[in-house]
Amino acid sequence: MSKIKISVIIPVYNTEQYLEECLDSVLKQTLKEIEVICIDDGSSDNSAEILKRYAAKDNRILIFHQKHSGGGKARNLGLEKAHGEYLAFLDSDDFYHQTYCEKMYLKAIETSADIVICAAQTLDTKTKQYTPMKQSLQINYLPDKPIFNYEDMPRYIFNAFQNWNWNKLFKHSFIKTHNIKFQEIWRTNDLLFTCIALIKASKITTVQEDLIYYRIGLKNNCQSTNKHYPLDFYQAFKALKQYLSNENIYNKVKESYINWAMESVVYNISSQPSLKDQKFLINKIFPNCFEDLDFKSIPNITIHHSKMYDKFDDFYQKYKAFHSSVLILKNLIYSVKHHENGQIRSIKIFTLPVFKTKKKNNGIIKYYFFGAPVLQIKGKDHV
Repeated sequence: MSKIKISVIIPVYNTEQYLEECLDSVLKQTLKEIEVICIDDGSSDNSAEILKRYAAKDNRILIFHQKHSGGGKARNLGLEKAHGEYLAFLDSDDFYHQTYCEKMYLKAIETSADIVICAAQTLDTKTKQYTPMKQSLQINYLPDKPIFNYEDMPRYIFNAFQNWNWNKLFKHSFIKTHNIKFQEIWRTNDLLFTCIALIKASKITTVQEDLIYYRIGLKNNCQSTNKHYPLDFYQAFKALKQYLSNENIYNKVKESYINWAMESVVYNISSQPSLKDQKFLINKIFPNCFEDLDFKSIPNITIHHSKMYDKFDDFYQKYKAFHSSVLILKNLIYSVKHHENGQIRSIKIFTLPVFKTKKKNNGIIKYYFFGAPVLQIKGKDHV
């Protein structure tokens, strides 16, 4: 076999509906000198059978199996098995443009880049509509030069490309030299890998074309299962901050880090499937995030997106209002319980602006916070 130019690493877990299209897009690449490393992450559907069938037809496919442990561990196994000059990553429900490998590889060779980054499009599974993902490659954040590194754009290094691994091509020797690994957590396991690589790379360049298609509207991928591991992203950002501090780099990239962490907090709270789940995550994040994620430094940096900050502040104000109201609620409940008739004639609360009330015909009034009842009062008269 000729020299392997790119190792494409694909974690696979229960994606039988989309796996064939994914594999076809890789095997039909115009660049033929590739290997396709598929890690079956303990699939319980027909994914393993599909992989076996494809491997029988094309010897460029290598299959490995592991107990269901998540994409981070699967990608680390892929790193161990890879032989290519460059490394590419693809999720098994997404797919490449047929020129992805060729265009990315040629740009890498032309520039001797450690990382090459391209743009992407979403494919809505329900509507079948393709939409450019502006956030995959934000050209307005790039320095005015074709080859750059983080020192050329310290204010935006984490914001310009997202922390995705799948729209980036990495030089294999570069990853090995710096021993960069994926965090073995369930969600956001690529943040630490990608952000460390962006910091360590001496040469980064781009291919400003949409060469990858990312499915949205699925039931079982990370974007739709945020509630199952809601704090993984938080752990990833804590680990990144610790790394940057240990490397004495943090102060140089503080603005980019805080803006990206804040945006991730807003996204992860907003994408929870219910108000109850939002409340849970708010109460887990806000007690410590000002220290853990350095949000205490917010007044000293430039906020990139005012609407994003407003949303963050809205969540924070709800958190403060809720916790400042706990004592009031306790006292109110106490007064209701210890009223001489076990009833109260009227209640009017002006200090709980985040609470919503719902009055029922049977004389019961309930107070809600994020959709969950926090207080119920039954009395003779209510206001």
